[in-house]
Amino acid sequence: MAARARKPVFTENFVNNLESILLFLEPEGADAFQHLLARISDDIVPTLCRFPQSGRSFLAHPVRSLEAQALIKQLKRLLRKGDDLREFVLDDYLILYLLRGNQVIFLSIKHHRQLSFDFRNIWP
Repeated sequence: MAARARKPVFTENFVNNLESILLFLEPEGADAFQHLLARISDDIVPTLCRFPQSGRSFLAHPVRSLEAQALIKQLKRLLRKGDDLREFVLDDYLILYLLRGNQVIFLSIKHHRQLSFDFRNIWP
């Protein structure tokens, strides 16, 4: 028996992340960005909606720093009973998504080379 299909939801943050990936890849990465969009719509959304546990558990990662432990504690307070926070690796991208009820909620996507630090604001 096939797994129950779930409904995809894309957060504003996920859409903003896509826009930042487009800027990150420009100008020579327009084709790579179009390929990413096609993979998301043609492969990832159908796969995760049909087999939502395909990604690995985000909270299963070992947490070693005190700062990360505090952030994980805050994150866990935001989760509802039955929520499952997961991540999926797609080529050069990491997708963070939440399983809630019969929804797959796409929270975030990042290219592995995108820095998490805003150096332009740190060093003007």
